[in-house]
Amino acid sequence: MGNELGTEWVRLIIGLFVVLAFSQLNALFLVWLERKVAGHIQLRPGPMEVGPHGLLQTIADGLKLVGKELITPRAADRRLFVMAPVLVFMPVLVGFLVIPFSPELILRDMNVGILLIFAFSTFTVLAILAGGWASNNKYALLGAIRSVGQSVAYEIPLLLAVLSVVLMTNSMRFSEIVEAQSKVWFIFLQPVAGLIFLICATAETNRAPFDIPEAESELVAGFHTEYTGMRFGLFFLAEYTNMFIVSAVATSLFFGGWHGPLWIDFKIPGIFWFLLKTYILIFVIMWVRWTFPRIRFDQLMNFSWKVMIPLSLANLLVTALIVKLV
Repeated sequence: MGNELGTEWVRLIIGLFVVLAFSQLNALFLVWLERKVAGHIQLRPGPMEVGPHGLLQTIADGLKLVGKELITPRAADRRLFVMAPVLVFMPVLVGFLVIPFSPELILRDMNVGILLIFAFSTFTVLAILAGGWASNNKYALLGAIRSVGQSVAYEIPLLLAVLSVVLMTNSMRFSEIVEAQSKVWFIFLQPVAGLIFLICATAETNRAPFDIPEAESELVAGFHTEYTGMRFGLFFLAEYTNMFIVSAVATSLFFGGWHGPLWIDFKIPGIFWFLLKTYILIFVIMWVRWTFPRIRFDQLMNFSWKVMIPLSLANLLVTALIVKLV
């Protein structure tokens, strides 16, 4: 019993180091990819100077951020101001615990995996609110308040969309949900829930056209206006890691997880299919950002309360009725 417990701890510690390394490299790659996507959509090459096709540009920017001075405003709540960037990143790391990259590559296959991710995602909003409040800056506070309002509004249809999948599988364990899609991906059975999830996930990660909390044209930089150096870098790192997490969750819930298309040879490793689908969804989120303009805050709230919530409720009721009848 003691040996099993020790092995489990060793596995978790190794997994933590792998997750930390992966989140750093993933963020560097996604920043470069977003610049390239933005460049090509706007008919320009994007970063090209540092490294081949600008591949080393984000590393150079990261080194510059590390070297920047950490400035704390005189009127700020010093303790909260310092804690907020750390708090915003920690819940994102927890999401990696239950993400099923392949049948063998799950750190903890918990029977409440979905609940764990959504429970910890609440801390991200609290950290943003703490950072905006502690900054003692009106732009930062407005951005933080907007973030809380947006999160409350869009978390409801997001959870209702996920409940449709939970009803179909009768499980909140990611591995069981993925296994249930071995023949048909749930995006074909639940297209409305899948679309609602992707829209709400975009809003939850504060990505355009829902980037109201950090609207540069109105609020300077929103909730992280007063942050410099690696404190600002942690907010940035959390945003891109969060984008990977929501795309990975969408892949697990609606796009078959590690299962490839039925018409392709299954000898290809499951982790390849999982990462391929996840990065395709990330590309779509970036594509949306550089295609649609930012919407007003009243439009954002009305869209959630008047369109997304009634639609997700109707979809859940129809799903429950079909499950009961079948």
